[in-house]
Amino acid sequence: MPNQLTDSVTFRHGATVHNRIVLPPMLTFSGLEDGYVSEDTIKYYSARSQAGGLLIAEYHYVSETGGPCTPAGVPEQLGIYDDAHMDSIKEIAAALKKDGNKAILQIHHGGREAMGRAAKGKEVLAPSAIDYSFLSYPVREMTNTEIEDIIKDFGRAAKRAIDAGFDGVEIHGANHYGIQQFFSAFSNRRHDKWGGSLEKRMAFPLAVVDEVKRVVTEYAPKDFIVGYRISPEEIHGDNIGYTYKEAQALIKEVVKRELDYIHLSLWEGYASKPQGADRSFAEYFKEILDDKTKLIVVGGVFSEESARDAVENYTDLIAVGRGTLVDPQFGKKIDDGKGDTIAHEITPEQLKKAVWTPGLLQAFTTEGSYGLPPIPNAESIKQFNTGIPEGFTGFSNAN
Repeated sequence: MPNQLTDSVTFRHGATVHNRIVLPPMLTFSGLEDGYVSEDTIKYYSARSQAGGLLIAEYHYVSETGGPCTPAGVPEQLGIYDDAHMDSIKEIAAALKKDGNKAILQIHHGGREAMGRAAKGKEVLAPSAIDYSFLSYPVREMTNTEIEDIIKDFGRAAKRAIDAGFDGVEIHGANHYGIQQFFSAFSNRRHDKWGGSLEKRMAFPLAVVDEVKRVVTEYAPKDFIVGYRISPEEIHGDNIGYTYKEAQALIKEVVKRELDYIHLSLWEGYASKPQGADRSFAEYFKEILDDKTKLIVVGGVFSEESARDAVENYTDLIAVGRGTLVDPQFGKKIDDGKGDTIAHEITPEQLKKAVWTPGLLQAFTTEGSYGLPPIPNAESIKQFNTGIPEGFTGFSNAN
């Protein structure tokens, strides 16, 4: 029998969610200076507590050097690099869990993408010191000591997430941020144990997974969820960071660590394929997972029909990004048999129900949407745009 959207799903370590719909991690453009939540942050997450059975909060940077990955003049990315952030992340966990669904916190290091750090006059760290044409600031190669400290920071962040009441963490190895930079042959030109061959480029991602798993085994409830997000390939014209086959090699090693799920970050939709291939990314990655590791795929779902197609034909769980931005009740409406009432596009009326942060409103009503995928019918709400920061042209990569 094909997967149904309203099926319960039990993860490897015992956690169960009541449907196959996931709220993926999406930048809310709402943080205060130094990565603390604002009232807007909590309102946004409270409104999405029924968006799906599994709810993943936006990326939080684990080291002081890891962010913010938002530029000056834009509300900051949220942080988890210090115990002072505990109250912030506790508020997010409580907001997401208030209706009984599972809350996951995504943790990451920005590496070269820490543009907000650069804007504050601080040096930006990366796997290798490369003069990137698309960056307006230099980057410095990390020392071995700094790399080891960052790995430990991922473990410390996982411990904070546990103590804050989250049901799991997602390790962010996608979207050109720090972990992906280590895995990419384009951005990792090192000649030590952290770079060179494919196996050495896998060393940092796997060390992060091992450290997070160590902390979770020691401190978390037995059913605590650990997931890993990956962009299944990095190919930009002649610049090839890695192919989907190399990504499969990494994920085969990640799976040996007995994670609960793998999350594919797909720009062109849940059914997208590698160039020239006859099967989807989802199908290629599904075949290398063991029977206890779930697959989550994100991309291009705005309706019950497309969500159903995704879980029937491609994946175990479907993450609904912009669809839950438009309609925060996406999952609940399907649970209640009212999927035909899901709002598929934004309108001035729907905007009131969508509970966007001011930063999100600014992003999606600006020409080019800050480089993010556009929201359907966003032109209908452009009159509410309050302007963009001077000199800001957009993000190089979406979260």
